[in-house]
Amino acid sequence: MANPLQFIQQTRNEVAKVVWPTRREVVLTTIMVLIMATLAAIFFFFIDMGIRTGLTAVLSIFG
Repeated sequence: MANPLQFIQQTRNEVAKVVWPTRREVVLTTIMVLIMATLAAIFFFFIDMGIRTGLTAVLSIFG
C-alpha cells in the first residue's frame, strides 16, 4: 500500500492531466443533448400513438 502523502501527490498529478472542456463545448453539447432528447421524445410519442391506435382498432373489431 502506498504512502497516503504519495497517493495524494499522484492523484494531483493525474488530475492535472485532465483536459477540461471549454464553456463553449459545454454549451454546445448541452444543446445537442436537449435536441436529441426532444427528438427521441417526439419519436416515441408517435410510435406510442400508432401502437395505441392500432390496438384500439383491433380491440374494437373483436370487442
